[in-house]
Amino acid sequence: MDEFMKAAIDEARKGLAEGGIPIGSVLVKDGKIIGRGHNQRVQKGSPTLHAEIDCLENAGRIGSYKDTVLYSTLMPCYLCSGAVVQFEIKKVIVGESATFPGGPEFMREHGVEVTDLDLDECKKLMTDFIEANPKLWNEDIGEL
Repeated sequence: MDEFMKAAIDEARKGLAEGGIPIGSVLVKDGKIIGRGHNQRVQKGSPTLHAEIDCLENAGRIGSYKDTVLYSTLMPCYLCSGAVVQFEIKKVIVGESATFPGGPEFMREHGVEVTDLDLDECKKLMTDFIEANPKLWNEDIGEL
């Protein structure tokens, strides 16, 4: 596992420690992290503050996002997949998609290279959280 996925996992753990959903993300450009974020829907009472959106917000306006790589501990949902396509991020690396399939086909249809690392650590973070907080998880994925 590389340093960037480790940083995304650190963000996920930070969100969990804050009482939120353990999903983390980092944005990398030229081999450096330029943005970090984690799901803050619970902490900030936001319907849209997913990890990837928080990460992009924290990266700020950088002009072109074409030369960036987005790392996320979980496959991005359609909201976040849409942001990837909108900002023309060409590569997304995810920790896992077993607990939530997200929108990889949507991103691929728009020219995004999507790599699923299928990491046990990311799956355990999510399965433990989902088991302990099924109602909150179902709210997050719109299945209430």
